[in-house]
Amino acid sequence: MPEVTAREKHRLTRPPCPDSAKPYVVWTTILASSLAFIDSTVVTVAMPQMRESLAASLSQIQWVTNAYGLTLSAFLLLGGAAGDAYGLKRVFMIGIALFGLASLWCGLSHSAEMLIAARTVQGIGGALMIPGSLALISANFLPEERGRAIGTWAAASGIAAALGPILGGWLIDIGPWQAIFWINVPVAALALWMCWKQVPDVPPFHAVGMDWLGGSLAVAGLGALALGLTSLSDANGARGLDLFFLLIGGVLLVTFVMHEKRADAPMMPLELFRVPAFAGVNALTLLLYFALAGALFFLPSTLIEAHGYSATRAGSVFLPFTLVMALLSRLGGTLADRFGVRPLLTIGPVITGVSFGFLALAAADGRYWFAIVPVMTLMGLGMGITVAPLSTTVMNSVPADRMGVASGINNAISRVAGLIAVASLGAVAVLGFQRIVMTADPAVAAILGHTTFGAPPPTPINASASGRVAEFYAHATVTGFGTVALICALAAILSGYFGYRSTKSV
Repeated sequence: MPEVTAREKHRLTRPPCPDSAKPYVVWTTILASSLAFIDSTVVTVAMPQMRESLAASLSQIQWVTNAYGLTLSAFLLLGGAAGDAYGLKRVFMIGIALFGLASLWCGLSHSAEMLIAARTVQGIGGALMIPGSLALISANFLPEERGRAIGTWAAASGIAAALGPILGGWLIDIGPWQAIFWINVPVAALALWMCWKQVPDVPPFHAVGMDWLGGSLAVAGLGALALGLTSLSDANGARGLDLFFLLIGGVLLVTFVMHEKRADAPMMPLELFRVPAFAGVNALTLLLYFALAGALFFLPSTLIEAHGYSATRAGSVFLPFTLVMALLSRLGGTLADRFGVRPLLTIGPVITGVSFGFLALAAADGRYWFAIVPVMTLMGLGMGITVAPLSTTVMNSVPADRMGVASGINNAISRVAGLIAVASLGAVAVLGFQRIVMTADPAVAAILGHTTFGAPPPTPINASASGRVAEFYAHATVTGFGTVALICALAAILSGYFGYRSTKSV
């Protein structure tokens, strides 16, 4: 008989969740987690409008995403531990309230700096909500009931993630970009009310420590690293300052690793990385999600600026990718059971990498059904057969009592990968853009020289010049994105190598 864990003993000492409350538990967690999932993608659709409205630079718009990703990724593991230490329901409700209030703050922001600050707080709220979603389901459902409850949660969250960018694009097309944040407020209020009134309380699990110093070092180190990388895309940035922040970020992250080696309750136990399969699959995660986040961050603005897509249509390009990935995730798990994880963790990332290469061509073509949709579907195929085997390998490579922290580490690494991708690849997009501008005739180059990737150029007074500027601007934009997409293709294909090497014995 398997040993009953301390967490399971703790669950069994409290009264069982009433059957009447269980639907509320599931739908409360769906509402809350959907807010965090949607918000990480819908902002990319609003970038052109945000940039124009706030007169923001590319690096500032990158930080609108990075500020959220920074605090979300750095505090994700602490968010799970906080629920155990102070009560799952209490911490979950604090996360919902913080996310809702920060969303209101985002919608009221009248400068890029204010929006970045609000997004930072929003990420902290998300870090408290996301771990609490599955933890509340596990705490209120018996083991034999959890599969169905978690399946419902995953399906509904997947649908929300697919429809979110389309809804966000529609809101932007009919109103101000602030609406994508304002709509979070009533949803958060409903989730908060349902949790307060209907979800049973879960007492604190006092045996859990909190690695506050580790969390602070992670935030500071990743923040300095992201600041240095993001500043590289700013034409007016001081290169010496960029290198200084990169150096400080590296020192702080090394300090974080040294602290985790000695901490009594580390947020990221380093001994897990001594397991070859765990270390290898997390290297795969870092590269694959770097590629995914980098390509998908710059895609909507490329389609909007270079091909005149509406925000709704730009948001809808995520739909085939998300739906195919969601539909194939179960198949990926079945194939892993039959053939093992090694072939899937090799072939899946390679297919995804090839799709990024095709995406560079599709973005240059611009046709929705002929070019964009087929490539996004292929991308969904690659990720769909990768995600379930990846999670399975993470879980199977560690002891049963470390599965929770192993899953949290893998999730945090995927978020950090996205943070680094958005921070670093902006400079690549700018260089690709400028390379084309330099080939334009002097009149056009003089106009485009005052703009950069993702920023609409000034409209010339001369009508004939306007046509040439628009043509070169579109060409420069798709070239900048194409350079990013090719780097993402190489990273994804390389991740397949780690999948092959790390799963020999799995």
